[in-house]
Amino acid sequence: MDLQDRLEDVRNHMRKAAVEAGRRPEAVSLVAVSKTFDAEAIRPAIALGQRVFGENRVQEAQGKWPGLREETAGLELHLIGPLQSNKAAEAVALFDVIETVDREKIARALAAEMSRQGRSLRLYVQVNTGLEPQKAGIAPDDTVAFVTLCREELGLVIEGLMCIPPADENPGPHFALLAKLAARCGLDKLSMGMSGDYEVAIGFGATSVRVGSAIFGTR
Repeated sequence: MDLQDRLEDVRNHMRKAAVEAGRRPEAVSLVAVSKTFDAEAIRPAIALGQRVFGENRVQEAQGKWPGLREETAGLELHLIGPLQSNKAAEAVALFDVIETVDREKIARALAAEMSRQGRSLRLYVQVNTGLEPQKAGIAPDDTVAFVTLCREELGLVIEGLMCIPPADENPGPHFALLAKLAARCGLDKLSMGMSGDYEVAIGFGATSVRVGSAIFGTR
């Protein structure tokens, strides 16, 4: 399949999963994960109408997205990889959504930079649902308190929660846990599901799925 076929295949599977879950297909957005792919590989997806993209690294995104945005209006860029506080200024300048707010130091750095730059980004708190030591994210038991800190002390607008389940486990319980935590926080946005499990995630209430290899192929 070429990129057009792969993109349409993902969209069709998203629609089917939403309908089977009794949800409106338009309630789930597709974040096309373009990390490791250059501007030449991304342009065809933009030409096919894809407008929301995800990148893992600030520095890599800086090399391609300013030019792509000059060519096409209305693109939305999500940071879906870990953010270091020394990259907060660049991240706030470049991205529209940061999905990986996972500790107080990052939250404070983002609050300061958004104030300094006069920008208001949409933010997600990343939850380490599997308590994996090598993975970023706040512990499930700390999520409600952390969201409250971000909102009440730092004045941040937290739009939703995000997770990446352990690769060797059934993702369903992790998606269910994230949905439960979001409800406790009064949040209705859930970023969960990737190429291998986005249909499962939609069944558990995902409002956005992050799909890379199923669209762009593997490097």
